[in-house]
Amino acid sequence: MSDAVDMPPVAAPSIDRKSKTMPCNPYLRKLQRRHFLWFDVLPFVGTLTALALALVRPPTAVDLMLFLTLWLATGLGLTVGYHRLFSHRAFDTSPWMASLLLVMGSMAARGPMVSWVAMHRRHHECADHDGDMHSPVARGDTPRKRLRAWAHSHMTWMVAHDYPDTAHYVPDIIRNRDLMRQNRRYYAWVALGLVLPAAIGGLITQSFIGALTGLLWGGVVRMFVVEQSMSAVNSFLHLFGSRPFDVTDDNSRNSAVVSLFTWGEGWHNNHHAFPNSASFGLAWYPYDIGYWFIGLLRRLGLVWNVRVPTSDKIARRNSVGSTLGPLSASALQQEAGH
Repeated sequence: MSDAVDMPPVAAPSIDRKSKTMPCNPYLRKLQRRHFLWFDVLPFVGTLTALALALVRPPTAVDLMLFLTLWLATGLGLTVGYHRLFSHRAFDTSPWMASLLLVMGSMAARGPMVSWVAMHRRHHECADHDGDMHSPVARGDTPRKRLRAWAHSHMTWMVAHDYPDTAHYVPDIIRNRDLMRQNRRYYAWVALGLVLPAAIGGLITQSFIGALTGLLWGGVVRMFVVEQSMSAVNSFLHLFGSRPFDVTDDNSRNSAVVSLFTWGEGWHNNHHAFPNSASFGLAWYPYDIGYWFIGLLRRLGLVWNVRVPTSDKIARRNSVGSTLGPLSASALQQEAGH
């Protein structure tokens, strides 16, 4: 009996976009407001505090090392774990590796994995239409309405939103006892993402102030920056950027600049064209650190069956002719081990 996590590619559920598959109640609304306060508002306040403290005590090399390390680890947990593995089954891996990616993603405080995946699959099903919880597409053409639509997609949708029926959207994950066990420990993993940099900062500097700045830069500021980075994918990349693929039912776009700050998530139009692809850049050379990390894990034997589109599929979907030629697609397959 294999110990691999069996993760075949999944497609968005085929249902009426307006069907009542998103139940909500006052208890869920309360949880949403509390999560928004704890992990969106308070990190913003903490970031202002860190910047104010930096005027009298600039961040040290230890602080910056903790920030960058935790930014990378939690970001990879989101893009490789939450997004490419759990949401889209872009590769297969072992139970312990899947659990590690879940923990890394949970430390970002973007919500429990099961909830995140359900909402993301709903997003693909209803992208920029009724039912998409964070679409920035304005229901009007005035500057004020456009600004409100952008603010909704970037931040305020998290205050109160309909909640996808997890039994409908993530039955594959609900059946996995190991993942559900780790998912129930979400708040413990978030706390770990704050305690760990504080402890490391304090131990390296042997001081309370080192623990405090480690908490601020490696924990709170990092959490705020990761949140803003992921929100930019929801907001900016459905308004601005290039569209090499004609994804008919949404306004998804690509941005190399956004990719720099989102571990490769900026190739959003590519992703909507090929949701089950492990590579968002659709070649080895665009900046897609999430895919490069998957490639490293594959070489170490920790992931396998890395899924990428064939050259024929890329050519058929390419709406501008030669943006990604057959050579690039073939190189991508070779890089993925196909």
